[in-house]
Amino acid sequence: MGRTLTKRSELFPSVFDEFFRPMSDWFGNERTMTVPAVNINETKDDYGISVAAPGMKKNDFNIDVEGNMLTISCEKEESREEKDERYSRTEYNYSSFSRSFTLPEEVMKDKIEAVYEDGVLRLTLPKTDQAKKAALSKHIAVK
Repeated sequence: MGRTLTKRSELFPSVFDEFFRPMSDWFGNERTMTVPAVNINETKDDYGISVAAPGMKKNDFNIDVEGNMLTISCEKEESREEKDERYSRTEYNYSSFSRSFTLPEEVMKDKIEAVYEDGVLRLTLPKTDQAKKAALSKHIAVK
């Protein structure tokens, strides 16, 4: 007769439930990271990129420009140890992401600025003077 897996009864919880609970519970759900949400906006003077990355520090981010490619990446590693008279538990949490964006020709790459505040990384990508002049509004009459 073959064996089948069955769900154990919740009436008798395992003594190891607390010991083997998911890391996300132990570190807090904010540490579970996937690709963060990104907002991109454009004004007549610049482009703006906002990356939602709560729980990070400004030193966790790497921002690189290579050619016309802007790459924003982040790595964070944590370890936590819990000791009791009966056991010792150490868990590690490693989270990272990387996002790349193709920059328009009119971006002044040497003037890009980044600020991390309140869990949001904000980049300002200023436009060249030519791009600013081209962005001036103009009314076109219908003939």
